[in-house]
This record gives sequence, structure tokens and C-alpha cells, in this order.
Amino acid sequence: KFETMVYKRLVEIGRVVFIAKGDNEGKLATIVNVIDGNKVLVDGPSSGVVRTVRNLKDLQLTKFRLPIRLQQRTKNVKKVWDEQEISKKWGESTWAKKLSARATRAKLTDFDRYKLMRAKQSRNRLVRAEFAKLRKAANKA
Repeated sequence: KFETMVYKRLVEIGRVVFIAKGDNEGKLATIVNVIDGNKVLVDGPSSGVVRTVRNLKDLQLTKFRLPIRLQQRTKNVKKVWDEQEISKKWGESTWAKKLSARATRAKLTDFDRYKLMRAKQSRNRLVRAEFAKLRKAANKA
């Protein structure tokens, strides 16, 4: 009896990866060749990543995949990347939005954090008041 496949993101030619550690950290690249169980050749001409060998421990697989062949040349990878609009799709993904929100939050000054706290307090006050009205109406009914 065979189990269904659990993994949806596989290390494969054309898989778009997010570089989590090392140089070019935070950029996207594409797997162009799998060297062995630990290393892959990545290329990201549209995101400013030079073709290099990277350890899989430094990479995170994304849901995007490019229809390219083994050892595809850089100009062809760039062409397919731009046709598929990977940079645009990445910008719209939840993952990218979380990263940008985290970066924005890290840049906050003390005063910005204070303003954020006060805004949250007033929002929560409004939510509580509305909830109390609804509960009161429900109790009457």
C-alpha cells in the first residue's frame, strides 16, 4: 500500500528558491542543476544573483517553478523568469509580505512603536464596544 506524496516542493531543475543565508541573502534564484544531495547550481539573473553553487541548507524552496532544461544558459533563465513574472508573483505571495512587514517593523523608532501601540489600543476599544453591543442584543433575544 503506497502513501500519497507528502512533499509538494521538490528540489528540481527550475525550482525557484529563496536564499536564506550567506551572500545574496533574501534574494530569489532558480535551480539550474543538482550537483549532489547537498549542493545545487543556482542562477538568478533577474534578481541579481550570479550563477553559483549553493548548499541546500542555505536555501528555502518556494512554490514557483520555471519550465527550463538542465544547465540552461543565464540569458534563457532570465527570459523564462520574466515571461513567468516570478518577481511579481513573489511580491504578491504571503511569504514576501511577511518578510517586508518584518523589515518595516524592525525599522520602527520608539515614537513609531508608541503610535502603533496607541492605534492598537483605540482599535481594540472600538472592537470591544461593538462586541458588547452585539452581546447585549443577543442576551435580549
